[in-house]
Amino acid sequence: MRIASIHAHPDDAEFLAAGTLALLAKDGHEITIVTMTAGDCGSGEYGPEELSEIRKTEAAAAANLIGARYLCAGFKDLAIFSDDPSRRRVTELLRLLKADVILTASPSDYLCDHEATSILVRDACFTASVPNYTTGGGEAPLPRIPHLYFMDPVEVTDRTGARVDADVVIDIGSTFAKKKSMLAKHESQRAWLRLQHNVDNYLEQMEAWSRAAARAGAEFGEGFRQYRVHPYPQSDVLSDLLRSHLAAW
Repeated sequence: MRIASIHAHPDDAEFLAAGTLALLAKDGHEITIVTMTAGDCGSGEYGPEELSEIRKTEAAAAANLIGARYLCAGFKDLAIFSDDPSRRRVTELLRLLKADVILTASPSDYLCDHEATSILVRDACFTASVPNYTTGGGEAPLPRIPHLYFMDPVEVTDRTGARVDADVVIDIGSTFAKKKSMLAKHESQRAWLRLQHNVDNYLEQMEAWSRAAARAGAEFGEGFRQYRVHPYPQSDVLSDLLRSHLAAW
């Protein structure tokens, strides 16, 4: 099965979904990690062009640890907006990926890029299967709307500070070390997260968030909410794929 993780920046997937992606990759599924941007604003040391190349190299190295492919959609950092040209770009991306399952950003999160990514991917899941919604690219429309899941927001809380309860929590205890290794590839972010986010050690912060997302019986977890609004797929395929790794309520 083809699985695509689509989030705003390099390291977002590693913070929020890498343990789950590692489990899926281990089971033989085809994984693609997509970032909407190259994270070109995330530094006080490098200019945007140099930083973009650094961060794309880091993201590819992280994806490679689980045998996944990495793609950057080419949007600019802090400049993702839900408009028609952007939706057509993401629609063409989804037609290229041909994913059966898509994991994307939470609709409510601390950062505008995260929320805009969530809206664009949500809507493009629908438009990617509409033949008359043209993109100018050469990819054929999808035969059906893919299964769509939202990752937990950062700190497992929405923009108001309220906790977000997941539909599905994956026990990532067996792949937590791999998740940590993937996030560690994003070395360029260590100084930036300390400066801008007041996060002294980003690996320790990820561990704390993974513990916060877990449920009884699991030390580390990653949470997801399925988008089931008509006419999106209703079956919980993520739970079916990872049945033996579901964390108990």
